Amino acid sequence: MNRKLKLSELNRSSVEEYKKAQKVPIIVVLDNIRSLSNVGSIFRTVDCFGLEAIYLCGITAQPPHREITKTAIGATQSVDWSYFDTTMDALDFLEQEGYIIVSVEQAKNTIKLTELDHLPKKRMAVIFGNEVEGVSQGVVDRSDHCIELEQFGTKHSLNVSVCAGIVINQLSTIYRQKDQNHSQPL
Repeated sequence: MNRKLKLSELNRSSVEEYKKAQKVPIIVVLDNIRSLSNVGSIFRTVDCFGLEAIYLCGITAQPPHREITKTAIGATQSVDWSYFDTTMDALDFLEQEGYIIVSVEQAKNTIKLTELDHLPKKRMAVIFGNEVEGVSQGVVDRSDHCIELEQFGTKHSLNVSVCAGIVINQLSTIYRQKDQNHSQPL
């Protein structure tokens, strides 16, 4: 019989333990996200999957903020984050550090979510765009790859925090399988 676990049975890391733990080498970049709830939700997702950091760009709000904190439920304390005036500034830094740049956007020559294992397993920056405009064209132009979630309904997009959860889960799974299969650090 199934029994719901108590919080004390989940054996979650403390913030200090989490900070010291090895991370999946992915930085999430938020390109002008306007909703504070979306920002908080993405913080929580990045914490859940043990990614390296979040970069907040442009109009994307920064912690501490009541609405972000309410949704993040403590993840703003565990997840490393930085703010950049523009997404292009973040990309300049990431490219200098050797990250491949991947935008999540509907574009020509996209890689479907089901084909993500074709992406190189390098340090990666994954960019999620504004709730109305998506990832800006200038950022798409600078991207090494674009990922697209196939959709089969009448809507043209998902909520950005839902999209981030799906993409981050898939990428994290791919990176962790690589680590298990090759016994190499992430």
